Amino acid sequence: MPNASAADVQLASRLARNAVDSLPQGGLAEKLWMARTEKRRLRVKLGIDPTAPDIHLGHAVVLGKLREFQDEGHLVVLIVGDFTARVGDPSGRSTLRPILSEAEIEANADTFRAQAVSILDPDPQRLEVRRNSEWLDMAMADLLALLRETTVAQLLERDDFAKRFSAHEPISLLELLYPLLQGYDSVAVHADVELGGTDQKFNLLLGRDIQRAYGQPEQAILTMPILVGIDGHRKMSKSLGNQIGVTDAPEEIFGKTMSIPDEAMDEFYRLLLPPPESAEPAEATGPLAPMERKRALARALISWLHSPEEAAAGERHFDRVIVGKEAPEEIPEARFHGEGGVLHLPTLIAEEFGVSRSEARRLIDGGGVTLGEEPLGSGEHDVPAERADGQVLKVGRRRFRRLRAA
Repeated sequence: MPNASAADVQLASRLARNAVDSLPQGGLAEKLWMARTEKRRLRVKLGIDPTAPDIHLGHAVVLGKLREFQDEGHLVVLIVGDFTARVGDPSGRSTLRPILSEAEIEANADTFRAQAVSILDPDPQRLEVRRNSEWLDMAMADLLALLRETTVAQLLERDDFAKRFSAHEPISLLELLYPLLQGYDSVAVHADVELGGTDQKFNLLLGRDIQRAYGQPEQAILTMPILVGIDGHRKMSKSLGNQIGVTDAPEEIFGKTMSIPDEAMDEFYRLLLPPPESAEPAEATGPLAPMERKRALARALISWLHSPEEAAAGERHFDRVIVGKEAPEEIPEARFHGEGGVLHLPTLIAEEFGVSRSEARRLIDGGGVTLGEEPLGSGEHDVPAERADGQVLKVGRRRFRRLRAA
């Protein structure tokens, strides 16, 4: 780092806190020195494909790091991969990823952008949101020029491709194309720095190669750890049902946080909250007990994503409903139309709580749904509308609706 000052090196070290990789060595400090001497902001890139509509705390690990760059005065370039989502990111996949329809991609992209600014600073001086369909819907000549920059052998060095190739499992040409398209995103937005999860390391490094081929300075990269879900051992994912969404209601966030295994708590504190010396409240009597530590984490997360007042309300709800086994102070109403005098509960549960009808049926069959004071039995999917009208429907431990016939 012949050019970077001690202040640049110190800031780079702080920005790289919790990163698994900061490459090349000294590269981030050099980028900071360059931005300072050229009196400009760094362009810090994150690309995310809108393959799901909601952002969870796993995404927040990287988004929170981007916010740190914003707070230092730099510009975050958030790329919504509406074009690459049609290809399907093979990272960490052992099979071809299903392709979404354009309508699904568009709906997810709109939701994702709206939720991302709950963590990022939306100031146009600090945030630039782009869609990669702006440049990837390119002419065939331009695509062929891009394809000339990488060999099949280079792409097959990727761990997921290598495993599938050796196992004689199919790898589509679209999947081979994906890393090149993501790398070209860095060319299109002139990225100085790119962030991603550890599963994106190959793609981020390839982006440097493609920038060099197009005559641009190569980006520095930071890879961030993959956050485990509330089950404590699998990556956080909506498809696995182990996520905490950034727009979840405060009582949902509090209840889910309290279910995190003790052994996973250090990771949540380290990746989501400020450094250890300021992350947990000081206690004159010594370290917090595990349950109190979870409560402190839940309050901190809700205060970050919502407000301190809603954090307190979420804790009151938890104590009343989960600990005290009482109904919430306020229960939203759900109106229903009883077809032929019958309420089909799986449909209502799916519409009210965002689960599939098959999952709703499993909840009922497993004894996880109560109507009034009575748990529903296996197969009790249809109930008389008169019986349901005015009753409290309880799904699981934390979800309630007061039913009203329309």
